[in-house]
Amino acid sequence: MVDNKLLPRLSQNLLEILNDEEYYDITIEVGSDPYVKVFRAHMVILNYRSPYLRRVLSTNKKKNDGTLAHIKLPNILPEIFQIVLRYIYGGKISLEEYDNSDIVKIMIAANELSFHELIPYLESFLIENKTDWVEQHFDLIYQMSYENDSFLELRKYCIDLISKEPNKIFNSRKIIYRNYSK
Repeated sequence: MVDNKLLPRLSQNLLEILNDEEYYDITIEVGSDPYVKVFRAHMVILNYRSPYLRRVLSTNKKKNDGTLAHIKLPNILPEIFQIVLRYIYGGKISLEEYDNSDIVKIMIAANELSFHELIPYLESFLIENKTDWVEQHFDLIYQMSYENDSFLELRKYCIDLISKEPNKIFNSRKIIYRNYSK
């Protein structure tokens, strides 16, 4: 019998490990100049939580001389990686706390780090709770959904919106004049 009442304690303990400054064995440099931040983490947790990080870590293991492993993620903003790192350790994310544009950035980072279980959750949140914002930023959402094959629910939502309510699209701020043949 699995008792989900016990999972919050496990989640809290793992977040405490993330904040512990003693036992980390990897540093992660996130962002690009001039805004770069270095995070400390644990290879074993990263290895099991992200297929992308597992591949990176397999080629960048801790040295026997005691120096820490170090990886760089220049395409992710530090404040977004902080959110994702808390998700990696705690297994939860409270989207109500974040701006809609941050949720999109989290989704892009989740895609880059191969968090396939997180992407549908983020897409559903945007579609179900942020419909007005998605429609106001249709150009961004439409383009993003076609540039990333992982965002299939957003792509479907955009196609449905175009076919059912084209006036909303044509009256939006921008219209994308691209021919996507996917």
